[in-house]
Amino acid sequence: MKTCLFGGSFDPVHAGHLAIATAAQEHCRLDSVVFLPAACSPFKQNNTTRFTDAQRLHMLQLATESLPWATVSTLDLQLPPPSWSWRIAELWHQQHPKQELYWLMGTDQWEQLHRWARYDYLCELLHFIVYHRDEAPHPRPGVRSTFICTGLHPASSSLIREALQQRTPVPDGWLPPAVESYLSTTTTP
Repeated sequence: MKTCLFGGSFDPVHAGHLAIATAAQEHCRLDSVVFLPAACSPFKQNNTTRFTDAQRLHMLQLATESLPWATVSTLDLQLPPPSWSWRIAELWHQQHPKQELYWLMGTDQWEQLHRWARYDYLCELLHFIVYHRDEAPHPRPGVRSTFICTGLHPASSSLIREALQQRTPVPDGWLPPAVESYLSTTTTP
């Protein structure tokens, strides 16, 4: 079984996230894409999410309910911060030893992968799926990787948060309809 872990703050989840996950699922013939909302990125320890963990989880569940291959996991939220990718991959591998494990990331993360904690260990555990918009990134010797071009989706969590803060409309198509409906009836922090 091919399982892909897709971590991020998802603050909030948007249509671009779903487009990336769909492209990875189709291109790599994944059985499952697991959305893992991060508790606290080691690279963003001073940043907090606008939405609570419960709200981010709920929005992910709303956004993925029509995708039979997508699931949402609270694994990272249950662990003490920061959110170490090696720890998530290790625990997932221990709990699901027969699964072929992938990790979905963008080019920006791929370019910084050598800085991630326990880089060599991560490379042993994972096959990386790297999405890009233009030129494919350079392969890393000895690192299992697949590059997929997702095209340009303009959605941005930070711009969505800004629009919500300013009480201005979020551009059409940026939010999954169920998430947009939820946000229109939710008092955001």
